[in-house]
Amino acid sequence: MSMETYLSSSQVLHKTFQTIGLVGKPRSDSSLKMHKNVFNWLHEHGYNVIVEFEIGKKLNLASKYIATLSEIGEQAQLVIVIGGDGNMLGKARELAKYHIPLIGINRGNLGFLTDIDPHQTYAQLEACLERGEFFVEERFLLEVQVKGKNGVYDSACAVNEVVVHPAKIAHMLDFHVYINDKFAFSQRSDGLIIATPTGSTAYSLSAGGPIMTPDLNALALVPMFPHTLSSRPLVIDGDSKVSIRFADHYRTELEVGCDSQIILDIYPSDIVHIQKSPHKLRLLHLNNYNYYNVLSAKLGWFKNNN
Repeated sequence: MSMETYLSSSQVLHKTFQTIGLVGKPRSDSSLKMHKNVFNWLHEHGYNVIVEFEIGKKLNLASKYIATLSEIGEQAQLVIVIGGDGNMLGKARELAKYHIPLIGINRGNLGFLTDIDPHQTYAQLEACLERGEFFVEERFLLEVQVKGKNGVYDSACAVNEVVVHPAKIAHMLDFHVYINDKFAFSQRSDGLIIATPTGSTAYSLSAGGPIMTPDLNALALVPMFPHTLSSRPLVIDGDSKVSIRFADHYRTELEVGCDSQIILDIYPSDIVHIQKSPHKLRLLHLNNYNYYNVLSAKLGWFKNNN
């Protein structure tokens, strides 16, 4: 199946985006004002707008315009996320199961996932919503399950990465990695990052992992400060199941982090399984979106003027 699904302008105007959700986590008055301005713009252009509960209350909106995130997922055909990539990650994990596209207005720093420039917000929204100049890209998520003596007892999902690490700083982790239930390698390190292509420009990149284009069906296994010079990042098929077991002598408290936002406490006797989630993140991009331009702008690469 293609990673990109194109929708016609007739669908935009008549079917797809009649109801639009507006979400985020404003940390300043200027950010809250952006929510208010976008709400007014959408309302004036004839869209049904539903705003995440806490934001709607701060804006003193009528109750008919306010909804929980799950209600927005059930009712909206598009969700606009105002904030940085952290906001997008949090909303994406919760909204992926509703199969609706998300587009972000960047109020953060890097903005790999938030396309709309805050200085061109309304021109870009008009191009997207009024003229149908967009496409929708699907990206897979990861699901992590923690299995104890009595079966799976905890789980979570991640857009960028799953990180297995000791709960205490500067503690070495001794573990064994299995891929599709076959032993792959043992390692002593500060932990292991299992990154999606989306997450390859996040924590994984800081740890020396490879950049993977979003259309790749692949996972990157990136060691964190390994206790050997021969350890290197490993890229595997995206449909693989990665299982992590810990050495019998290991007694230190452990954690599994998802996108640095969700933490699962685990025991050394547990097995951690990571594989694709059944749900996908659907990102809406303007037609002029170019992933390589995003990389160049965000990572400070030199532009070719030829």
